[in-house]
Amino acid sequence: MRRMRLSLPRSVLVWSLVVSPLVLLSSVAGFIDPLVYAQETQNWATQARGQDVGNLLAVVVLAASAVWYWKGSQRAGLVWLGTVLYLVYAFVVYAVAVHFNYLFLVYVAVLGLSAWAVILHGNRLRGADVQYPLGRRLKVAAGVIIGIGVLFAGLWLSELVPALISGEAPASLTEAGLWVNPIHVLDLSVVLPGFVLAGVAALRRREHGLFWLAPWLVFSALMGSSIVAAMVLMVMAGVTSTAPAMAMVSLVVVTSLVAVWGYLRGLSIPLPEARHAAAVTTGTRFDRV
Repeated sequence: MRRMRLSLPRSVLVWSLVVSPLVLLSSVAGFIDPLVYAQETQNWATQARGQDVGNLLAVVVLAASAVWYWKGSQRAGLVWLGTVLYLVYAFVVYAVAVHFNYLFLVYVAVLGLSAWAVILHGNRLRGADVQYPLGRRLKVAAGVIIGIGVLFAGLWLSELVPALISGEAPASLTEAGLWVNPIHVLDLSVVLPGFVLAGVAALRRREHGLFWLAPWLVFSALMGSSIVAAMVLMVMAGVTSTAPAMAMVSLVVVTSLVAVWGYLRGLSIPLPEARHAAAVTTGTRFDRV
């Protein structure tokens, strides 16, 4: 008997195959070539190398999830989307907060490709025929992402508000040698509100919240991993002692992974026969394999 398989876009594979080598190039070069961060302070250079380590993990997740999504896994598609969101965030920081170097166009290319990947593939993923979990798995995932959003917003504001009142730049800004920290900007304007809004909307069983919950949790796990890597490098370089912060961020990574694993396992995916019937009705193309 011939088995039917829904034809998913090869563009996801092509996109990932283009982005991955560029990310590998920038991460390996940044980690091993002293010239890349030669103009940065030791603090900021160490943070950037930690991000490089996180990017190497992201490439593995990106490639694996792209292959599984192309094979028909909607769960992998949500993981892929969260990984691309992470790359958008990471390469905004590289592109605007690292001194001009020979990797500049690589930074811009990864940023552009990742941003367009979200724009062009987000609707296809969101339109997939899946049923999201509405019980304990949902409550845990939403609670985790809301908690992370509130936690980091509180941390950044506890640093920024006193600095604004005193009129002096935050100590972390001075140590990094920056005028403005792009991480504060991205987190407080986009990422952390996105965490909270997605979590609240998911608890209210709004479709957009249910959809964005898994990608944001994947993003949180990857970003937390890069922060932990940066902290380890800081300790090794004698820059600062970060044991309490490292423990906190490690907990964020673990809870994000547990929450997204449980949430994705709770997704209900239609059987192939049902998907085929729906595709015939709507005119979606199937390939025989």
